[in-house]
Amino acid sequence: MLASSRVVASTKLWTGLALQKRQFVLTAATTAVGALLFSENNRLANQMERGQLHRKDARESNSEASQPFFKRKEPNYPGHIPLYNFEKLLMVLGSSIGAYTHPEKNQFIVALGESTAIAPVLRRLQHQMLSDPVGRQILHERPRMTSTSLNLDYLKSLPENTIGRTYINWLEKEGVSPDTRVAVKYIDDEELAYVYQRYRECHDFYHAITGLPIIIEGEIAVKVFEYMNIGIPMSGLGALFAPFHIKPSQRERLYSIYYPWAFKSGLNSKPLINVYWENILEEDINEFREKMGIEQPPDLRALRKEYFAKLKAAKKIV
Repeated sequence: MLASSRVVASTKLWTGLALQKRQFVLTAATTAVGALLFSENNRLANQMERGQLHRKDARESNSEASQPFFKRKEPNYPGHIPLYNFEKLLMVLGSSIGAYTHPEKNQFIVALGESTAIAPVLRRLQHQMLSDPVGRQILHERPRMTSTSLNLDYLKSLPENTIGRTYINWLEKEGVSPDTRVAVKYIDDEELAYVYQRYRECHDFYHAITGLPIIIEGEIAVKVFEYMNIGIPMSGLGALFAPFHIKPSQRERLYSIYYPWAFKSGLNSKPLINVYWENILEEDINEFREKMGIEQPPDLRALRKEYFAKLKAAKKIV
């Protein structure tokens, strides 16, 4: 009985010692691991504070996550909006439909003009300017036409027969301003963008020297004239499709009078893109037309007035 009690006591003692040893080992291991983790955390925290921590995987992950799905190209000049080819195609289609259904809205005309002003056409104009001393001067100096640069008050003081006075008289009669010309932004090449900007800003001078108003027939006639002389595609598109929107009487005047005039004068006249308008404002308008080979067309407003007078007289007779 006594021996049995001793065995039980001895067993309990060894069991207790074993449990204590196991707890000690577990506690020691836990303490060691905790110390290592705490030490590692402190080390990483110190490195981060000093800016020495670089984790390649995290950096690559963040870099990939920050990359946009669609990235716009860098602009080539101030105001430039670079477009991908599919965007240019969509602009051509959208602006063509818009310009055809709403020809009175300038935003469609502007977008159609730039989207169809393809590089080969603009490079041909650029070469034409570079081949002419005045054209080279324009490309070198890159003047811009505004009411300030043209000094409209001074133009009013010029004699009636001058180009400058003819221009300002046309502006006032039609109620327009040179400041309304929108800046080019969708053409990628900087110099080609200026070539098109120059063409756009000279448009009112083409109206002024021909005397054609900005009513739809006058615009179409000037567009045909421009296309035959300069070759901008939008002008040709306007000449082709715009007559479908006008009345039969307007179409008849275009086909019988203004289209033949535009073909003849546009083809026979010297390149208008090489005219430095700002430097010839005091010149005689008739001498300029003769030198350039431009024949002035019949007065469109007078023809329209005559037509409506005949209609009114016919109604009275009936």
